[in-house]
Amino acid sequence: MNTTRTVSFDLHVSYRQAYLIDYGTMAPEAFPDDHPEHPVGIIRVKDDKALLVTGLHTGIVGFSAMVADHDPGAYIDGYEDIVEISFRSEIGRVWLCEWAGERVHDLPELPSGPGWYRLRYHAVNMDEGAEVNSSMDVVVDRYLLQVWPQSASAPRVVKSTSHQLAYWRSAG
Repeated sequence: MNTTRTVSFDLHVSYRQAYLIDYGTMAPEAFPDDHPEHPVGIIRVKDDKALLVTGLHTGIVGFSAMVADHDPGAYIDGYEDIVEISFRSEIGRVWLCEWAGERVHDLPELPSGPGWYRLRYHAVNMDEGAEVNSSMDVVVDRYLLQVWPQSASAPRVVKSTSHQLAYWRSAG
């Protein structure tokens, strides 16, 4: 039986950052490096923490997180940029943390408990969000994070159209 659970919410970002981290832990103190051989730019993983980069510097972005027990497939037509990377959860439960832990958003429980997962990060309107820079009342850029169990594998870019993704991939 295939199970998929999705939650959606407004995500407040500062410095273009949000974090996927194991439940009860704190956001990383430093900006992790991109993967040296396979840079994906807008999502970076170190240990049990993932940094998610947005186009908007400060304000509210639209965010959905889908947790599935299988690969749900990329939403190619609805997003401009899509990247994937592996992530290891130490406890099998994650939350999305806003800047400096100011607010956290519970995500559905991971279907396989502790272990390796694949993260697929979708973005639309990143360039517009970067141009606006700050917006507290209008959602400009939107994101979808898909999470499912999968053995560790190399990061990859599924789709790349924005200047923001190109910038972050070259920024190392």
